[in-house]
Amino acid sequence: MTESITRPGLVRVVAVDGPAGSGKSSVSRAVASRLGYGYLDTGAVYRALAWHALAHAVDTSDASAVVDASGDFDLWISLDPAEARVSVAGTDVTEAIRTSRVTEAVSGVARVPAVRRGLTGLFRALVAGAGRPGVVVEGRDITTIVFPDAEARVLLTADPAVRAARRTAETEGADVAVVAASIERRDAADSAVVEFMDAADGVRVVDSTHLDFEGTVDAVLAVIAEETGAAQEVHDVV
Repeated sequence: MTESITRPGLVRVVAVDGPAGSGKSSVSRAVASRLGYGYLDTGAVYRALAWHALAHAVDTSDASAVVDASGDFDLWISLDPAEARVSVAGTDVTEAIRTSRVTEAVSGVARVPAVRRGLTGLFRALVAGAGRPGVVVEGRDITTIVFPDAEARVLLTADPAVRAARRTAETEGADVAVVAASIERRDAADSAVVEFMDAADGVRVVDSTHLDFEGTVDAVLAVIAEETGAAQEVHDVV
């Protein structure tokens, strides 16, 4: 039985799961813009917590130390799809959380059950207070744990080779073989904690292997329209 999640103000939720390099962030942000919704990158929150732990010299392989560090995690994150900003205790960490050091540490933070429970509550509170008609929430276990009763739930995926090629294109000088190995390690580490490779009952799969970016956005919007009737709400936002 799935847990019923109370969302004050009847904020509509679109939940998007998927493996690394599947395009969750860019596609979800574009979908949110088209619908006039907020956008919540839950992965950025986990990264911000990893940054916070590292800034306090916490060993992210020590679960107890990570839980302790999460106790004074003062996060602010923009839900505006046009402004991807994140700060911790007043320090802008938008760029810092994308460094390789944080990337290597984030799985250690995300694997801690108590941390996941705490951040799940934070995600629900952020959505409830979004002040928007809806929020597109993307990350890992969003369709199954965080918002199992979301009005639309999507698993966005693609062939591993395609995901590696796309992620490589985002990073100047990156080697596709190195990126592919990194994605495989990340997926393996995260799948030991959460399920995001296979669609749960009621979750719609969008495979973008043979779709370009706009085609993928349109495919996700089509799923949302079928599930919620949101087609009439689409905004002309470039």
